[in-house]
Amino acid sequence: MKKLTVLLALLGAFVTSASAQSSVTMYGVVDLGIERTKLSPGPSVTALTSGIQSGSRLGFKGSEDLGGGLSAAFQLEMGLDASTGAATQGGIAFGRQAWVGLNGGFGSVKLGRQYIPLFLALDTIDPFGTGITGDGSGIIAVFRHYGVRMNNTVNYSTPGMGGFSAEFAYGLGEVPGSTSTGSQYGGSVTYAGGPLTVVGAFHRQDQVAGVVSTGSSRTAMLGAVYDLQAVTLNAAYATNRDENAGGASTGDSRDLMVGMTAPIGATTLMASYVRHSDKFLGNADAKYVQVGSLGTTGSGTAGVGISWLNVGIRHKF
Repeated sequence: MKKLTVLLALLGAFVTSASAQSSVTMYGVVDLGIERTKLSPGPSVTALTSGIQSGSRLGFKGSEDLGGGLSAAFQLEMGLDASTGAATQGGIAFGRQAWVGLNGGFGSVKLGRQYIPLFLALDTIDPFGTGITGDGSGIIAVFRHYGVRMNNTVNYSTPGMGGFSAEFAYGLGEVPGSTSTGSQYGGSVTYAGGPLTVVGAFHRQDQVAGVVSTGSSRTAMLGAVYDLQAVTLNAAYATNRDENAGGASTGDSRDLMVGMTAPIGATTLMASYVRHSDKFLGNADAKYVQVGSLGTTGSGTAGVGISWLNVGIRHKF
């Protein structure tokens, strides 16, 4: 009996230890709002829209201590249209994120579907967190974003070093006979010290039609946030270039964002101005302004103006 009692005690201690070394968390966002869109000239539409400030989602993430300073981690996150219950991201089961990784003193390595470093850098700089205006598209309606996520991605992030950190991501094209066709890669370097955050990021994508390379697109961005306590200032600038398969230029544009965030009691006032300037063959520019949850945009193409008004509820769990 004593031996059995000791055995059960040891087994209980082992189970307690194992559960303490690993954890899994379920989380999510349900974001719904009434959105009125007005074209000028043109009709207006009123709709119940999901993901106005941030995409509605359901996710699972976890980590496990492997000992020796190593830990394993994973994240599975699906996008949802909360107004209908349908899956977003083209109906992919875990279209927002699906990866597994290893962490240690060397940094972290993650494999799977992940955000590109350029998008994460922009999300850090934008006062609206790349959301709110125009059915949740926000700043990425103007700044180039390459689809936000990459499939088949190998991502490496450095540990923090004196306020500096960096990451590099490579997405395999997986086209037989070619290592470049369909591939894309990008990276970022961040400095965060005191009131100042500075981020530099880049991305290059090989464009394909079927399994044939049709050219490439690339973007370089520099952004900064400076916290003055009473107000936080935001700014970002990017250059975008495109080439066809023969190396001839097919696109040349610039993106600019300036913004601010100011806490007023329990409320935060946010505002930004974003402009896309197309330098290629006299193409029209585009711009928009965001203030709080009210956004307006104007486009030089066909002289059409668009305005949005959003009122909604967002719950995180």
